[in-house]
Amino acid sequence: MDVIKRMLAWEALDSRGTPTVGCSIGLESGAEGQAIVPSGVSTGSHEAHERRDGGERYWGKGVRDAVKTLKAEVAPVLVGCDAHDQQGIDNALRTLDRTDDLRRVGANAVLAVSVACALAAAESHRQPLWRVFNPARSPLLPMPMVNIISGGAHAGALIDIQDFLAVPVGAASFSQAMEWASRARAGTADELRARGHDTALVADEGGLAAQLPSNRTALEVLTTGIERSGLAPGDQVAIAIDVAATQLVSGSGYRLERERRTLSAEALIEEFSSWLDDFAIVSIEDPVAEDDHDGWELATHTLTDRVQLVGDDLFATSPDRLRAGIREQIANAVLVKPNQVGTLSDAWLVTETAQQAGYATVISARSGDTEDAWLADLAVGWRAGQIKVGSTTRSERTAKWNRLLRLEAENADATLAPWPAVTTTHGQRAQRPGVRLPDPEM
Repeated sequence: MDVIKRMLAWEALDSRGTPTVGCSIGLESGAEGQAIVPSGVSTGSHEAHERRDGGERYWGKGVRDAVKTLKAEVAPVLVGCDAHDQQGIDNALRTLDRTDDLRRVGANAVLAVSVACALAAAESHRQPLWRVFNPARSPLLPMPMVNIISGGAHAGALIDIQDFLAVPVGAASFSQAMEWASRARAGTADELRARGHDTALVADEGGLAAQLPSNRTALEVLTTGIERSGLAPGDQVAIAIDVAATQLVSGSGYRLERERRTLSAEALIEEFSSWLDDFAIVSIEDPVAEDDHDGWELATHTLTDRVQLVGDDLFATSPDRLRAGIREQIANAVLVKPNQVGTLSDAWLVTETAQQAGYATVISARSGDTEDAWLADLAVGWRAGQIKVGSTTRSERTAKWNRLLRLEAENADATLAPWPAVTTTHGQRAQRPGVRLPDPEM
């Protein structure tokens, strides 16, 4: 046993310059873990609650009160606890908070403590974090989903769809996957310049941002960009889309402002289906809004024999919401964002629950992220199979990519996870990951 001896908490900054919570945990052995947690801008209503100060400092987004609570209330409870008991620590944090959504202490503060404790315990074991979660098996490196063109809340709504990503489905190694993604981004930048667009503007997650006439144009530009890079769309590099449809809700429909169109859920899904006919798309995230149950049922019925259908706002990294989705067989993949739920234990539970049910799992960063690389270790330790942390630019993004590149370099038995639902040639249908109903006790 190695007990917690001290806790330090402070107000830090994320990659957008917005305050976030930093925490350091020191153990009796001298081991230490530090975490600075991320924050999202395109957030669903079912996420755990970030605690902000309000007032004039940082436009009301300061976190001094959350930091004070960590020092005054959390530290006295955790000092003396066994740092190796992650579930016990996370349970204690939830008990102390006393709310379902971590509103009192703040999910941002709770996650900082949860991750810092895990990192301290890993150092105490003299093991990397991924190995603590995966002690016996060789490292499975996640297939990267790399942001190339951004819109929506990540790029001032220059286009409506939030992200268009490159997925190097044909790569044989993680390093090759990152090289191909970097080439695809460069080729796409060349294509944008050839069409008269300025590529100096970089979006929140490092993707290219350009005011395009339509969302379909973004797909055309990305496809041509992949070809410009000397790679084959579909066979080597495929496309993923994050629609973030909750942000598009307008009345009873979905507003594509750049195109001056409002579509029903049925029409929007039909449009996505037409995109699948014309482009090498292998994954669509949040095609309809978080609470559009009928829309999700239709999207699942219509699209999942052709594409990976990822729930982000839909599931909000909530074990209960995911279990409900599995029972109803909604979507076939889940995005896992630890700050949506607040503790590592719950994020890990969501990952395991999804995998047991045959859902694909994608570990994800946030638009306001930090220089920490622990998310990469989670993706490997939890054998998630996929990771989505942004583009190949901006150091808060490359910190995660570089961590995975190092893990590949120092582990000769490391392998790259194969894509679970890949279009190998243009127009060929993707295979849907099998869905199994959860056990009653789940």
